[in-house]
Amino acid sequence: MITIDLLEKYGALKKYFAKNEIIFEEGNLPAHYYQIISGEVKMSNYNDDGREFIQGIFYKDQSFGEPPLFLNQNYPANAITVDDSEVLVLAKSSFMKLLEENPKISIKMIENFAQRLYYKSVMAAEMSTQEPEHRVLKLIDHGIAYFNFQKDENGYLINFTRQQIGDLTGLRVETVIRTIKTLEKKGVLKIINRKVYR
Repeated sequence: MITIDLLEKYGALKKYFAKNEIIFEEGNLPAHYYQIISGEVKMSNYNDDGREFIQGIFYKDQSFGEPPLFLNQNYPANAITVDDSEVLVLAKSSFMKLLEENPKISIKMIENFAQRLYYKSVMAAEMSTQEPEHRVLKLIDHGIAYFNFQKDENGYLINFTRQQIGDLTGLRVETVIRTIKTLEKKGVLKIINRKVYR
């Protein structure tokens, strides 16, 4: 989103996080802007039964955790690495200065927030009323557009695990597995070497 050179010009540091490492915790007050150089980060929290709900998954060149940073509110979710990750970390005051001095970056941030709000609105409606097949397909189709899943001769490779699909749609993993198999039988999805393609 923001070039590495520009972030480093304002004092951003590269930090390495191991797989499953917590970057920040729900309830903490934000103090930094985070942008992924490599790896994968999920924002998630847990319900009273201990079930994880993934708010979002973020990849290379994407930022995460900014809304509470702007609002000066506590984080509503944890940020945890899914893989070993390298992340640029910039102090809040330096990030705000960067935005003030680079209005085009501010516009990009607004567009990014709008995309996330649109996704949340669409998925909230889907999760509250639709059947599992519809929920899974909506998530996959949004992932193709938003996460730029790669296409090859088999179609678009869906880079979500079955567990992640469940955590993103509010479905149990067993339901996700059955749903994907049903969608494969209908010719909507392909399963090749345990990988899902659209």
